[in-house]
Amino acid sequence: MPSNGKNSAYLRLIEAIFLDHYQPGMIRIEFARSDITKAASELKIALPKNLGDLIYTFRYRRDLPRAVLERCPSGKVWIIRPTGAAKYAFELTTPALSNIEPNPSLVQVKVPNATPGIIEMYALSDEQALLAKLRYNRLIDIFTGLTCYQLQSHLRTTVPKVGQVETDDLYVGLDRRGCQYVIPVQAKAGRDRLSVIQIEQDFKLCAVKFPDLICLPVAAQFFHSDTIALFSFAHENGSPQDEVAVASERHYHLVEPSDLSPQELRSYCTREPTGGVI
Repeated sequence: MPSNGKNSAYLRLIEAIFLDHYQPGMIRIEFARSDITKAASELKIALPKNLGDLIYTFRYRRDLPRAVLERCPSGKVWIIRPTGAAKYAFELTTPALSNIEPNPSLVQVKVPNATPGIIEMYALSDEQALLAKLRYNRLIDIFTGLTCYQLQSHLRTTVPKVGQVETDDLYVGLDRRGCQYVIPVQAKAGRDRLSVIQIEQDFKLCAVKFPDLICLPVAAQFFHSDTIALFSFAHENGSPQDEVAVASERHYHLVEPSDLSPQELRSYCTREPTGGVI
Protein backbone atom coordinates (compact mmCIF):
# COMPACT_ATOMS: atom_id res chain seq x y z
CA MET A 1 0.00 0.00 0.00
CA PRO A 2 1.47 3.43 -0.89
CA SER A 3 2.57 5.64 2.01
CA ASN A 4 0.56 8.79 2.71
CA GLY A 5 2.95 10.94 0.68
CA LYS A 6 2.93 8.53 -2.23
CA ASN A 7 -0.84 8.13 -1.84
CA SER A 8 -1.34 11.86 -2.26
CA ALA A 9 0.98 11.96 -5.27
CA TYR A 10 -0.85 9.05 -6.90
CA LEU A 11 -4.22 10.78 -6.40
CA ARG A 12 -2.96 13.99 -7.99
CA LEU A 13 -1.36 12.18 -10.92
CA ILE A 14 -4.34 10.02 -11.88
CA GLU A 15 -6.73 12.96 -11.43
CA ALA A 16 -4.60 15.17 -13.69
CA ILE A 17 -4.43 12.49 -16.39
CA PHE A 18 -8.20 11.99 -16.29
CA LEU A 19 -9.13 15.69 -16.33
CA ASP A 20 -6.63 16.43 -19.10
CA HIS A 21 -8.54 14.11 -21.45
CA TYR A 22 -12.11 14.23 -20.10
CA GLN A 23 -15.01 15.94 -21.84
CA PRO A 24 -18.66 15.70 -20.72
CA GLY A 25 -20.45 12.70 -22.19
CA MET A 26 -17.34 10.60 -22.73
CA ILE A 27 -17.58 6.90 -21.83
CA ARG A 28 -13.99 5.98 -22.74
CA ILE A 29 -10.83 8.00 -22.17
CA GLU A 30 -7.59 6.67 -23.62
CA PHE A 31 -4.16 7.51 -22.25
CA ALA A 32 -0.63 6.14 -22.31
CA ARG A 33 2.11 5.53 -19.78
CA SER A 34 3.86 8.61 -21.17
CA ASP A 35 0.96 10.68 -19.78
CA ILE A 36 2.09 9.71 -16.27
CA THR A 37 5.52 11.19 -16.96
CA LYS A 38 3.93 14.32 -18.44
CA ALA A 39 1.58 14.82 -15.47
CA ALA A 40 4.41 14.32 -12.96
CA SER A 41 6.49 16.96 -14.73
CA GLU A 42 3.63 19.48 -14.85
CA LEU A 43 2.72 18.92 -11.19
CA LYS A 44 6.38 18.86 -10.10
CA ILE A 45 5.86 15.45 -8.49
CA ALA A 46 8.67 12.91 -8.29
CA LEU A 47 8.01 10.23 -10.87
CA PRO A 48 7.08 6.86 -9.30
CA LYS A 49 9.88 4.31 -9.61
CA ASN A 50 7.36 1.78 -10.88
CA LEU A 51 4.90 3.53 -13.19
CA GLY A 52 2.74 0.42 -13.33
CA ASP A 53 2.12 0.64 -9.58
CA LEU A 54 0.06 3.78 -10.14
CA ILE A 55 -2.33 1.87 -12.40
CA TYR A 56 -2.37 -1.19 -10.12
CA THR A 57 -3.22 0.95 -7.09
CA PHE A 58 -6.41 2.37 -8.65
CA ARG A 59 -7.46 -0.97 -10.09
CA TYR A 60 -7.10 -3.14 -7.03
CA ARG A 61 -6.32 -1.15 -3.89
CA ARG A 62 -8.18 2.12 -3.63
CA ASP A 63 -10.91 4.26 -5.18
CA LEU A 64 -10.25 6.82 -7.87
CA PRO A 65 -10.13 10.50 -6.80
CA ARG A 66 -13.36 12.33 -6.04
CA ALA A 67 -12.97 14.52 -9.14
CA VAL A 68 -13.08 11.36 -11.25
CA LEU A 69 -15.95 9.72 -9.34
CA GLU A 70 -18.06 12.88 -9.62
CA ARG A 71 -17.94 12.56 -13.41
CA CYS A 72 -19.70 9.18 -13.47
CA PRO A 73 -23.27 8.86 -14.74
CA SER A 74 -25.73 7.37 -12.26
CA GLY A 75 -25.24 3.63 -11.85
CA LYS A 76 -21.78 3.60 -13.43
CA VAL A 77 -18.16 3.74 -12.26
CA TRP A 78 -14.84 4.35 -13.98
CA ILE A 79 -12.30 1.54 -14.22
CA ILE A 80 -8.88 1.49 -15.91
CA ARG A 81 -8.59 -1.17 -18.61
CA PRO A 82 -5.45 -2.12 -20.56
CA THR A 83 -5.60 -1.44 -24.29
CA GLY A 84 -2.09 -2.44 -25.39
CA ALA A 85 1.56 -2.18 -24.41
CA ALA A 86 1.77 0.80 -21.99
CA LYS A 87 -1.69 1.94 -23.11
CA TYR A 88 -4.83 2.25 -21.00
CA ALA A 89 -8.37 3.59 -20.99
CA PHE A 90 -10.76 4.86 -18.35
CA GLU A 91 -14.05 3.11 -19.15
CA LEU A 92 -17.49 3.20 -17.59
CA THR A 93 -18.89 -0.04 -16.17
CA THR A 94 -21.32 -1.22 -13.49
CA PRO A 95 -20.21 -1.01 -9.83
CA ALA A 96 -20.61 -4.77 -9.34
CA LEU A 97 -17.85 -5.42 -11.87
CA SER A 98 -15.41 -2.82 -10.59
CA ASN A 99 -15.10 -4.36 -7.14
CA ILE A 100 -16.01 -8.03 -6.65
CA GLU A 101 -16.66 -8.81 -2.98
CA PRO A 102 -17.69 -12.00 -1.16
CA ASN A 103 -21.38 -12.30 -0.30
CA PRO A 104 -21.50 -12.42 3.54
CA SER A 105 -24.84 -14.28 3.54
CA LEU A 106 -23.54 -17.39 1.76
CA VAL A 107 -23.23 -20.60 3.76
CA GLN A 108 -19.71 -21.80 4.56
CA VAL A 109 -18.62 -25.34 3.81
CA LYS A 110 -16.10 -26.82 6.24
CA VAL A 111 -13.16 -28.64 4.67
CA PRO A 112 -10.51 -30.54 6.69
CA ASN A 113 -7.36 -28.43 6.44
CA ALA A 114 -4.67 -30.37 4.58
CA THR A 115 -2.18 -27.50 4.38
CA PRO A 116 1.21 -28.68 5.75
CA GLY A 117 2.09 -26.81 8.91
CA ILE A 118 5.54 -25.93 7.60
CA ILE A 119 3.93 -24.17 4.61
CA GLU A 120 1.77 -22.10 6.95
CA MET A 121 4.85 -21.19 8.98
CA TYR A 122 6.97 -19.94 6.10
CA ALA A 123 4.60 -18.53 3.46
CA LEU A 124 6.17 -15.21 2.46
CA SER A 125 2.92 -13.34 1.82
CA ASP A 126 -0.83 -13.62 2.35
CA GLU A 127 -1.24 -14.22 -1.38
CA GLN A 128 1.27 -17.08 -1.35
CA ALA A 129 -0.48 -18.56 1.68
CA LEU A 130 -3.81 -18.37 -0.14
CA LEU A 131 -2.46 -20.08 -3.27
CA ALA A 132 -0.90 -22.82 -1.12
CA LYS A 133 -4.20 -23.46 0.68
CA LEU A 134 -6.00 -23.73 -2.66
CA ARG A 135 -3.44 -26.25 -3.88
CA TYR A 136 -3.04 -28.50 -0.84
CA ASN A 137 -6.77 -28.62 -0.09
CA ARG A 138 -7.78 -29.29 -3.71
CA LEU A 139 -10.23 -26.39 -3.49
CA ILE A 140 -10.13 -25.74 -7.23
CA ASP A 141 -11.22 -29.36 -7.83
CA ILE A 142 -13.92 -29.16 -5.14
CA PHE A 143 -15.26 -25.84 -6.40
CA THR A 144 -15.32 -26.64 -10.11
CA GLY A 145 -16.21 -30.33 -9.93
CA LEU A 146 -13.25 -31.06 -12.22
CA THR A 147 -10.07 -33.06 -11.72
CA CYS A 148 -7.47 -30.29 -11.82
CA TYR A 149 -3.70 -30.15 -12.17
CA GLN A 150 -1.53 -27.14 -11.49
CA LEU A 151 0.30 -26.17 -14.68
CA GLN A 152 2.20 -23.02 -13.74
CA SER A 153 2.45 -20.35 -11.06
CA HIS A 154 2.63 -16.64 -11.82
CA LEU A 155 2.36 -16.88 -15.58
CA ARG A 156 3.42 -13.58 -17.13
CA THR A 157 2.99 -13.09 -20.84
CA THR A 158 1.86 -10.61 -23.49
CA VAL A 159 -1.57 -10.64 -25.12
CA PRO A 160 -2.34 -8.65 -28.30
CA LYS A 161 -4.33 -5.44 -27.70
CA VAL A 162 -3.92 -5.91 -23.95
CA GLY A 163 -0.20 -5.84 -23.25
CA GLN A 164 1.46 -7.68 -20.39
CA VAL A 165 -0.82 -9.85 -18.26
CA GLU A 166 -0.08 -11.97 -15.21
CA THR A 167 -2.12 -14.74 -13.72
CA ASP A 168 -1.37 -15.94 -10.18
CA ASP A 169 -1.86 -19.64 -10.87
CA LEU A 170 -2.84 -21.76 -13.84
CA TYR A 171 -4.55 -25.15 -13.73
CA VAL A 172 -5.74 -27.53 -16.42
CA GLY A 173 -8.64 -29.87 -15.76
CA LEU A 174 -10.78 -32.72 -17.03
CA ASP A 175 -14.46 -33.48 -16.61
CA ARG A 176 -16.03 -36.95 -16.70
CA ARG A 177 -16.74 -36.61 -20.43
CA GLY A 178 -13.08 -35.97 -21.20
CA CYS A 179 -13.51 -32.26 -21.96
CA GLN A 180 -10.39 -30.27 -21.13
CA TYR A 181 -10.35 -26.93 -19.31
CA VAL A 182 -7.85 -24.21 -18.57
CA ILE A 183 -8.41 -22.49 -15.23
CA PRO A 184 -6.56 -19.23 -14.58
CA VAL A 185 -6.69 -18.31 -10.90
CA GLN A 186 -6.45 -14.80 -9.48
CA ALA A 187 -5.76 -14.58 -5.74
CA LYS A 188 -6.26 -11.51 -3.57
CA ALA A 189 -5.40 -11.11 0.09
CA GLY A 190 -4.94 -8.23 2.49
CA ARG A 191 -6.21 -4.91 1.13
CA ASP A 192 -6.08 -5.88 -2.54
CA ARG A 193 -9.49 -6.19 -4.20
CA LEU A 194 -10.81 -8.42 -6.95
CA SER A 195 -11.74 -6.65 -10.16
CA VAL A 196 -13.26 -7.69 -13.45
CA ILE A 197 -10.18 -6.37 -15.26
CA GLN A 198 -7.99 -9.34 -14.36
CA ILE A 199 -10.80 -11.74 -15.24
CA GLU A 200 -11.20 -10.12 -18.67
CA GLN A 201 -7.46 -10.47 -19.17
CA ASP A 202 -7.64 -14.15 -18.19
CA PHE A 203 -10.31 -14.82 -20.82
CA LYS A 204 -8.14 -13.13 -23.46
CA LEU A 205 -5.03 -14.97 -22.28
CA CYS A 206 -6.80 -18.32 -22.60
CA ALA A 207 -8.15 -17.47 -26.05
CA VAL A 208 -4.61 -16.78 -27.30
CA LYS A 209 -2.55 -19.40 -25.44
CA PHE A 210 -5.10 -22.23 -25.06
CA PRO A 211 -7.62 -21.81 -27.89
CA ASP A 212 -8.74 -25.47 -27.83
CA LEU A 213 -9.51 -25.61 -24.10
CA ILE A 214 -12.61 -24.37 -22.27
CA CYS A 215 -11.66 -21.28 -20.27
CA LEU A 216 -12.96 -21.16 -16.70
CA PRO A 217 -11.49 -18.20 -14.78
CA VAL A 218 -11.54 -18.48 -10.99
CA ALA A 219 -10.81 -15.86 -8.35
CA ALA A 220 -9.98 -16.50 -4.71
CA GLN A 221 -10.03 -14.18 -1.73
CA PHE A 222 -9.50 -14.61 2.00
CA PHE A 223 -12.87 -13.79 3.56
CA HIS A 224 -12.33 -14.44 7.26
CA SER A 225 -9.64 -16.37 9.09
CA ASP A 226 -9.12 -19.58 7.11
CA THR A 227 -12.28 -18.95 5.09
CA ILE A 228 -11.75 -18.66 1.35
CA ALA A 229 -14.28 -17.23 -1.09
CA LEU A 230 -14.08 -18.69 -4.59
CA PHE A 231 -15.73 -17.20 -7.68
CA SER A 232 -16.11 -18.48 -11.23
CA PHE A 233 -16.92 -16.23 -14.17
CA ALA A 234 -18.62 -16.36 -17.55
CA HIS A 235 -19.58 -13.98 -20.32
CA GLU A 236 -23.11 -12.69 -19.74
CA ASN A 237 -24.71 -14.34 -22.78
CA GLY A 238 -21.97 -16.77 -23.72
CA SER A 239 -20.28 -14.47 -26.22
CA PRO A 240 -16.73 -13.07 -25.74
CA GLN A 241 -18.15 -9.68 -26.73
CA ASP A 242 -20.48 -9.67 -23.71
CA GLU A 243 -19.61 -8.36 -20.25
CA VAL A 244 -18.07 -10.71 -17.72
CA ALA A 245 -20.27 -11.71 -14.78
CA VAL A 246 -19.91 -13.85 -11.64
CA ALA A 247 -21.28 -17.31 -12.48
CA SER A 248 -20.80 -19.01 -9.12
CA GLU A 249 -19.55 -18.26 -5.60
CA ARG A 250 -18.74 -20.63 -2.72
CA HIS A 251 -17.11 -20.17 0.69
CA TYR A 252 -14.83 -22.85 2.16
CA HIS A 253 -13.76 -22.83 5.81
CA LEU A 254 -10.58 -24.80 6.48
CA VAL A 255 -10.80 -26.54 9.86
CA GLU A 256 -9.11 -29.24 11.91
CA PRO A 257 -10.75 -32.62 11.20
CA SER A 258 -11.98 -32.74 14.81
CA ASP A 259 -13.93 -29.50 14.22
CA LEU A 260 -16.15 -31.17 11.63
CA SER A 261 -19.00 -32.88 13.47
CA PRO A 262 -21.06 -35.88 12.27
CA GLN A 263 -24.13 -33.62 12.29
CA GLU A 264 -22.45 -31.19 9.90
CA LEU A 265 -21.39 -34.02 7.59
CA ARG A 266 -24.97 -35.30 7.52
CA SER A 267 -26.28 -31.81 6.77
CA TYR A 268 -23.94 -31.54 3.77
CA CYS A 269 -25.26 -34.84 2.44
CA THR A 270 -28.88 -33.64 2.59
CA ARG A 271 -28.22 -30.46 0.62
CA GLU A 272 -29.08 -30.30 -3.04
CA PRO A 273 -25.95 -31.28 -5.00
CA THR A 274 -24.50 -28.42 -7.01
CA GLY A 275 -22.43 -30.53 -9.39
CA GLY A 276 -19.65 -27.95 -9.26
CA VAL A 277 -19.59 -24.89 -11.46
CA ILE A 278 -19.58 -26.92 -14.68
